[in-house]
Amino acid sequence: MTTAMEPEFTAKPEQLARMRELVDQIEHHNYSYYTLDKPIISDKEYDLLYDELIQLEQLTGIVLPDSATGRVGGDILKGFDPHRHLARLWSLDKAQDHEDLLAWNARVCKSIADYNAKNPESAQLPDPSYVIELKFDGLTLNLTYDEGRLVQASTRGNGVVGEGILAQVKTIKSIPLTIPFTNGLIEVQGEGIMNLSVLETYNQTAAEPLKNARNAAAGALRNQNPRLTAERKLNAYFYNIGHAEGVEFENHQEMQQFLRDNRFKVNPYATYWATIEEVQAELERVTAMRGDLDYLIDGAVVKLTDMRTREVLGYTDKFPRWAVAFKFEAEETTTILESVSWEVGRTGKITPLARLQPVELAGVTVQNCTLNNVGDIERKNLKHALGTHVFIRRSNDVIPEILGKADDEPGGEIITPVLCPSCGSTLELRGAHLFCLNKLDCRPQTIGRITHFSSRDAMDIESFSVMTAEQLFDERGVRDPADLYALTYEDLIGLERFGEKKARKLIEALEKSKERDLAAFLFALGIPNTGKATTKMLADHFNDLAAVRAASVEELVGLPDVGGIVAESIYTYFRDPIAAANIDRMLELGVQAKSEEAVVVRDDSVFSGKTVVLTGTLATMNRDEAAKKLEACGAKISGSVSKKTDFVIAGESAGSKLTKARELGVTVIEDEEELKKLLGE
Repeated sequence: MTTAMEPEFTAKPEQLARMRELVDQIEHHNYSYYTLDKPIISDKEYDLLYDELIQLEQLTGIVLPDSATGRVGGDILKGFDPHRHLARLWSLDKAQDHEDLLAWNARVCKSIADYNAKNPESAQLPDPSYVIELKFDGLTLNLTYDEGRLVQASTRGNGVVGEGILAQVKTIKSIPLTIPFTNGLIEVQGEGIMNLSVLETYNQTAAEPLKNARNAAAGALRNQNPRLTAERKLNAYFYNIGHAEGVEFENHQEMQQFLRDNRFKVNPYATYWATIEEVQAELERVTAMRGDLDYLIDGAVVKLTDMRTREVLGYTDKFPRWAVAFKFEAEETTTILESVSWEVGRTGKITPLARLQPVELAGVTVQNCTLNNVGDIERKNLKHALGTHVFIRRSNDVIPEILGKADDEPGGEIITPVLCPSCGSTLELRGAHLFCLNKLDCRPQTIGRITHFSSRDAMDIESFSVMTAEQLFDERGVRDPADLYALTYEDLIGLERFGEKKARKLIEALEKSKERDLAAFLFALGIPNTGKATTKMLADHFNDLAAVRAASVEELVGLPDVGGIVAESIYTYFRDPIAAANIDRMLELGVQAKSEEAVVVRDDSVFSGKTVVLTGTLATMNRDEAAKKLEACGAKISGSVSKKTDFVIAGESAGSKLTKARELGVTVIEDEEELKKLLGE
């Protein structure tokens, strides 16, 4: 079938008008039934409308883009395409108990107080107030609407890039295919779930009954056959707007109302509180009502309601500072410990992994548990526990843990290895942990180290993957990151799956990565006990790779958030002969690892303290360059136009943002020469 937009359209105007009318009516009835739970016509009347639409589509050969007939699922897909989110999807920090919750709140209050102490009364942040929402146990969805039409849906992925699952998501009838908001691009985030009552009904006739609602929803949405997704009759709740053009909110209530006004299904539970003590009391009630719900939740989310406060508090490397997930108390059960394998990590650490007889726990089928280290096995009296019952607890929603033996019966012995399970090298016991010291020839170590080095937050080597790392280790002798920069086009072109285009692309990506800054380079090295925040702090403090390498333990301990263990890890790493040789060789091969130059922000510019929006394409500089120059003039760059916007810089093909700016009377700069003069160029 063709679509209404294609030139070979031959339907009569009255047929197309009736199809448009039917699509709108059916979507309205879907909204009333699946989102509002208030049907306004009978099933028979609904079926008549639906059947008429199908007949018209068959008669004309045309299917409108938002037709309800697209919800039944189409052909089997060959795979999932990656989708880069317009705005990052953040994880949430966790509060396991009320003590953790109060500690989070203390950090929030201190940040607000610190900000208010530095700013005039007119710019002060309000006292914190809170909203509590349910933490659904399903699969995170990120929906993209362009001018009111659903154009993409994806999983969370790593928060930056997810998997496109538009065909699957279209089968969820509570998700609108079109929305009233047509001012531009918008991303809406929520959770795909399977109601427990729907799961029960499905299992009554299913050839293979589903074990739990969470896996049922996640499996359906990541299934490459959308028809199977449709059979699961999934549901979805929405709770956040990650990116929006032309709309802003002062508080959480306004955002929730915007979601409702645009026909998104918002869970009826959301309570607002003025004090953290009230929040604590309400969380006890939420915990008690968990068993009465028709869907799985694994906790509640506490957020600050004021949007400006959220913006000021910002984010850590992983979490928003203005929200926390309050986790339910751990659930426990028993099962049989079947075996233990020993896994090799990129730092050489050997970690025992327990294989269990599958068991249901907190709505999830558990088959694997971490045992942390040799000391953990002995401390929990698990040395002779193979084949016996053990207690397990799922205190988070990811990795369960074994608490200890559930009976006194002796079992098989867990043999602690003396040789590396991968390369056969002799292992070394450091405290409670085993380590393989063969850094260059232990395959999983090297592959893990090179994959981390190449990752997006590290050297950002485009198109590099674990599979590439494995291939280069096996066939080109790549043993450390420096070996990557010694690769040539001729080295790659002979490899399987490496054509001319892919080989050149990797060589170009490696060349480009040489310009990554010092903070990214230090993170890429994978120094034990350090993360992005620590390596960024090292880069900012020392401003030079040689200075970082020469730093003493005493110098390092004096830095923010660096204790004795972290300082010792950094000091020891840079004095390891293999690590030192690897770094020296990378520098010889052209890796720069230079600090970004500190930007002196002007306070005498027309842009000082002003909110500026960039839109369209500039002729002589890209948007990132323009944004940096504006920030150096004291400007705050925003992604959306509102009454608080001071300037809009409009290049070619500027769209809805330019229109909105003119409607609001915002100053618009369309002459690039004028912009340069204002920037002082």
